[in-house]
Amino acid sequence: MTDYPLPNNSADLTGRVALVTGASSGLGARFARVLAAQGAAVALCARRKDRLDALAAEINAAGGRALAVQMDATDADSMIAAVATAEAAFGTVDILVNNAGMPDAQRAHKMSLDLIDNVIGVNLRGPWILSCEVARRLIAAGKPGRMVNISSVAHYKYDGNGAALYAVTKTAIARMTDALSMEWAPYNINVNAIAPGMFVSEMTDGMFERMGGNPAPHVARKRIPVPEQMDSTLLYLVAPASECVTGAIIKIDDGQGSAVRLRS
Repeated sequence: MTDYPLPNNSADLTGRVALVTGASSGLGARFARVLAAQGAAVALCARRKDRLDALAAEINAAGGRALAVQMDATDADSMIAAVATAEAAFGTVDILVNNAGMPDAQRAHKMSLDLIDNVIGVNLRGPWILSCEVARRLIAAGKPGRMVNISSVAHYKYDGNGAALYAVTKTAIARMTDALSMEWAPYNINVNAIAPGMFVSEMTDGMFERMGGNPAPHVARKRIPVPEQMDSTLLYLVAPASECVTGAIIKIDDGQGSAVRLRS
């Protein structure tokens, strides 16, 4: 019988190796900082190498361990090479955060074929390829692992105002999470997802401007959350304390799905 601390709630990631996609800005950059602050060595992956270099320098200066790895989420060879680079630098990747995403913000019938291919490529094909590559290496090494896929509340609700394909890919990510959690459970690889609502990030800045800015009177709590408010969920899903949690999809939307009601 394993002895557990009281409470069994450690978020210590010392000795762990993480790979975060879309790490050049927004949620991805925050995820990378949080994982590094808890002791993980972090491979920062995205296309914008200059931003990755700056973030890696920041993390390393603060006493963490980070490496900038230029990666194209639509290029299979680039993604497989990124995993190999991270492993060569830090050891087997045992935390994968599939964060890179691409909005479409267009009506379905107006999308070009190139845009369709890119949205599906970045939002679904890329996470699938990376997950399989990381899992393959974990299984070969006989090591457990944690994967966190970033879905969206668009998986649960789409209002018909554009970005239908984005919603479809985020539902696919939720289904991928469930399916891979079952396939890799015997290897102690936990696969979970976070489904954020609207959060402040570079990707959503334009949308917030169109909707009236932040504070946001159109949502229940009159605010748009910031990436820092997702830290605890990310850490829960990658830390030792959640060893029995796999196939979960955790929605974080600050009540945005609720109708705005007048208070009596």
